[in-house]
Amino acid sequence: MEDQPPRYSMLEAAGWSDDLWSQNGVNVKDDGRIEVNLDSKVCRTVAKLIPILREEQRPASVPDFTEHVSCDIQLNIVIQVVGSRGDVQPFIALGNELQLYGHRVRLATHPAFESFVLQSGLEFYPIGGDPSELMAYMVRNPGLIPQMKSLRSGEIQRKRAMVAEMLQGCWNSCISNDPISQAPFVADAIIANPPSFAHVHCAQALSIPVHLMFTMPWSSTRAFPHPLANLKYSTTEPRMANYISYDVVEWITWQGLGDVINKWRSSLNLEPIPATEGPCLAKTLKVPFTYCWSPSHMPKPSDWSSNIDVCGFFFRALPNYTPPSELDSFLQKGSPPVYIGFGSIVIEDPVAMTNMILEAVRSLGIRAIISRGWSKIGEASSNDQVLYLEDCPHEWLFQHVAAVVHHGGAGTTACGLRFGRTTTIIPFFGEYDSSNPIFRPPTFASCGLGPRPIPYRALTSQSLVKAIQFCLRPEAQSAAHDVASRMSHENGVGAAVDSFHLNLPANMRCYALPSAPAVWQFKKSSKPTIYLSKIAAEVLSDHHRLKHSDLQPYLVNPIFIRNRRWDPVTGLSSSLIGTSTDMLKATGDIVYKPYQELRRAPKSQSELGVSTPSGSRSFSIASPVDTSSVTTSSGKKSSKLRTTGVAIEGSVKSLGKVVGYWYKGMLIDMPLAVSEGLRAVPRLYGEEVRDHGTIRDWRSGATFAGKNFVYGMTDGFSDIFAQPYRDGQEEEPRA
Repeated sequence: MEDQPPRYSMLEAAGWSDDLWSQNGVNVKDDGRIEVNLDSKVCRTVAKLIPILREEQRPASVPDFTEHVSCDIQLNIVIQVVGSRGDVQPFIALGNELQLYGHRVRLATHPAFESFVLQSGLEFYPIGGDPSELMAYMVRNPGLIPQMKSLRSGEIQRKRAMVAEMLQGCWNSCISNDPISQAPFVADAIIANPPSFAHVHCAQALSIPVHLMFTMPWSSTRAFPHPLANLKYSTTEPRMANYISYDVVEWITWQGLGDVINKWRSSLNLEPIPATEGPCLAKTLKVPFTYCWSPSHMPKPSDWSSNIDVCGFFFRALPNYTPPSELDSFLQKGSPPVYIGFGSIVIEDPVAMTNMILEAVRSLGIRAIISRGWSKIGEASSNDQVLYLEDCPHEWLFQHVAAVVHHGGAGTTACGLRFGRTTTIIPFFGEYDSSNPIFRPPTFASCGLGPRPIPYRALTSQSLVKAIQFCLRPEAQSAAHDVASRMSHENGVGAAVDSFHLNLPANMRCYALPSAPAVWQFKKSSKPTIYLSKIAAEVLSDHHRLKHSDLQPYLVNPIFIRNRRWDPVTGLSSSLIGTSTDMLKATGDIVYKPYQELRRAPKSQSELGVSTPSGSRSFSIASPVDTSSVTTSSGKKSSKLRTTGVAIEGSVKSLGKVVGYWYKGMLIDMPLAVSEGLRAVPRLYGEEVRDHGTIRDWRSGATFAGKNFVYGMTDGFSDIFAQPYRDGQEEEPRA
């Protein structure tokens, strides 16, 4: 069991209210964004625990990928994506680019996108989840904290169940055969977007590299706040406030899903993640991160470390598309139309939205193409002024329109910029919000690419008319064409593949077959270690050059999650709570385990329908009878004895766990938590604390203990003299 502080979950039905979050400096605005009051006591405390990182002075505009990074190792790569079609499409482009290097690429996402993925030439694996239900939920609850109406209706439990299903689906996508060809597949590397949640955990279970890629900022920076956070502060320095917002949003997210993730991790034989580590896992592990937006549009912040790249938008090759006759005829009949569509967004009242759009179009006297999308907006039939469209590749369509109006999805926005189309964004939630730095002044509206975004709930026909009028201005059209010209020199998907290859571990190569990844290691005491692929190991074993017993699994990228301590008090408290929780659970199992076994015991003959007092017989097709356990009285007795024995065994094991947890907590966990907390105290005062490495086994543990003792004694004595000198040097001279 993890060491955890008292649990504050937004999903606990008892006692959940907006007041709970308000008292801690967190409120939800009408548009769903999280309003974070950094002047609150809780947020000030959290700010003290965030280390003041030094900004890395590195050119932030374009990644240093002037030449392609060579990679001749052919990997099995699984790309895990959760979201809408606009989230999936950029990764299709990425997968096709990876295939050019000989990699086998599997895209794991929702079943709804199976044909979309397969038609692109990639392997597909279904992870479960319904993207339309997810989008409908996000429109009703546009922020991270759900509305009380959603809590009462049971939506949260359904969404948590969907997340649990997708977590297991993501794990299966790493190890399961291809659903169509049944070809064996085991992932050598994982690429994922952050909302898939399973990425780091699957990589830890398999000890393989993981690389995150996303269309919106998700890494802490001082340059701008988290897209889902609306900051409120008076005493906090603005750039530090931006940085803190990422930790606050991640903390809220973990409160809702941490228990679901840890329950799933236990099925993979992974230790639960401490509540203090879960929200910042990717940051502390320094997982490579690639952002797919144009660096000429929004450069990489200077405080993002070298494991984070901004590579450019991910574009597919232009499709070989032949438009249907109705679309082709409409485009030929008059001036270029304005595109209006909201893609995967599920709108609550599509009829009202349709009437609003039509009123604006008629008022302007323009021609329009209205994409019906998942909400099926629009009327029954088209006319000379308005064409209702079911599905059409944006890469083809946007070359033939005058301007675009949409929900602000990253893929749709990128496609509009690619072809120099001015854009009106109607944000519905989160990523599609004017708070997103990609769309925020001065990067979007103030560059003349379109008007300021109009939030969905504030949209009227009059505001839509003014927005489209702005997009049709000659100066706006010119600004959009300038951006398209700059973007034409970028190859975002190629740079992203280079970033992926550059961040792979150096020693992945098989010694016998250099193009294959190593998964086994052959080690003799007097000889250097030899790394072998699956095929090489099998061939050498078949030819009796080595034995299977001589091989050990090769952990290409081992991931160790440390439970860091802030101070001795909270360290001891969290360890005590964790130990107590484990002991209480094991104590309950002393009674519950026998009860479980008794419930599983074979039922009596009358319950099974074998024989009734009246002599009638009734067999259930759904529950076939095992007559071997009910034919004789001796059989029944032996079955009962076996059941009783298993029940007693479960009770004894649970009692043993209680004793084991007590000794482990008192002799190991709590003393270690206190010592680590004491060692971390200087960090609270802005001092650096030595990192002695990660404890992986008894050898690394002994090394850690030795360094801790030696450096602790050395630093303790030296700081008696060195610290006053440093403080004196830093103090400003008096006038």
